[in-house]
Amino acid sequence: MTPEIDPPAARWHNPDDELRPEELGPDEAPGLDDDLDGHTIEELTDYLEAGRTPPDPSIEGSAACRIALDALARLHDLTPDLIAADTAAEPQADDGWVRRILGGIALEARSGRRIPLAGPTPDADLVITEGAVRGLVRAAENAVPGVLVGRCRFDGDVTVLTSPVRVLVDVSLLYGQPIHVATARLREEIADRLATHTALDVTGIDITVSDVRPLS
Repeated sequence: MTPEIDPPAARWHNPDDELRPEELGPDEAPGLDDDLDGHTIEELTDYLEAGRTPPDPSIEGSAACRIALDALARLHDLTPDLIAADTAAEPQADDGWVRRILGGIALEARSGRRIPLAGPTPDADLVITEGAVRGLVRAAENAVPGVLVGRCRFDGDVTVLTSPVRVLVDVSLLYGQPIHVATARLREEIADRLATHTALDVTGIDITVSDVRPLS
């Protein structure tokens, strides 16, 4: 059942609202070189382009790598020409929405905090990783054509069962999409997925439109 959440919030991205790299902790600063169990986003992109063959046990056996591969596959399906670009190139002043999304995938696929699940007994220790939950949020883009989920954050103590949590999501839209329609559909899909697969007490889902992509 979809949780009751606050009235919808969707807004345009304001660069002044963004955390600057120097304001982030060592585990939060985004980048394409972030280590995913010994692999980088560039390596995973090459592996995906090769059809995941030959199978690499160090990648396929890593939950973080699999989460990142799922997100990369969705991005690849939507923008095959852009994903083929050299993601290791030196960034420009504005390095584009593709690079920002790739950096977010690298950052958010990592395990992160342990989020408790409602167990059958009080002493049951059932958890899901923060990276896996971010993967659920990112996968919601499949239900809304033309939407790409960028950064995803959880405002609240996700490690405490029943603690109120607000979900903060940055997205990219195709030019011409009705913003309020797209964000409303995405919000509903995220809420359904979190209600189905987690025990988070979601009090709101705030969606910021940070990029509008031109039609190809």
